[in-house]
This record gives sequence, C-alpha cells and structure tokens, in this order.
Amino acid sequence: MITDKEFTLRLIRQLTQALEKLILDKPEESLMQKELDFDSLMKDIFKFDFVTLSSKSKEEIVDIVKDRQERDHKDYYEMLGNLFYYNGKVLNNNDFLDKAKTFYELYLQTSGIFALPVINRINEIKKALE
Repeated sequence: MITDKEFTLRLIRQLTQALEKLILDKPEESLMQKELDFDSLMKDIFKFDFVTLSSKSKEEIVDIVKDRQERDHKDYYEMLGNLFYYNGKVLNNNDFLDKAKTFYELYLQTSGIFALPVINRINEIKKALE
C-alpha cells in the first residue's frame, strides 16, 4: 500500500522532472497537457497553490520543508529550486530567482551531490541579481 508520504514524494519527483524539461526547453507536449497542472500538484504537495507558496518568505518555506521527513528534504529543495527558477525566468521576477538560489544551495548541501547544472544555475542567478 502506498502511503501519503510516498505518494507526495512521487509527486515532487514528477514535478521536478517536468520543470527540468521546461528549464531545458524540452517539454513533452503530452506531459505538459496531461500531467503538469502546477496548481493541482502544488495543492497535493503543500495543500496550497503556488501563489500562496510564493508569497511566503524563504524562511517560512524552509520551515515547511523541515516539518517533512529529513530524508525527503533534498527532493523538496530541488523541486522548489526548479519551481522558483522556472517561474523567475518566465515572469522576470528577481524575488523568485533569489528563492531559487537559496533552495538550490540547500539542495546541494542536503544531497551532498555535485550537480554541475544546479551550480551553473546558481551562478546564472547571481549574475542576474547583480
């Protein structure tokens, strides 16, 4: 039987993969039409939509992640980094890009993974915020 935590983690990974494809400009149209409904995924994961999430401070969002199981923190941070990076680029919103930078940095810290694409995005964000 799948638990709510496993289901949520699967949704997080699904959203992360979809956002990676968007960031890399390689969206699969069927994925975008059928599976990627940001608001419903956000509500399933966080119980509120992106507008509500984005109105929270970085610290408040980190507190939300800390309330989840520690082993899942890296998945949340990667997904949040991608989510804010994508929306920051599309909407030209520096606040979103700053949040993306924070969540990408937390992802690198919690995962212990050397992820060059994430490091490159952090550097790109730093230049955009200067």
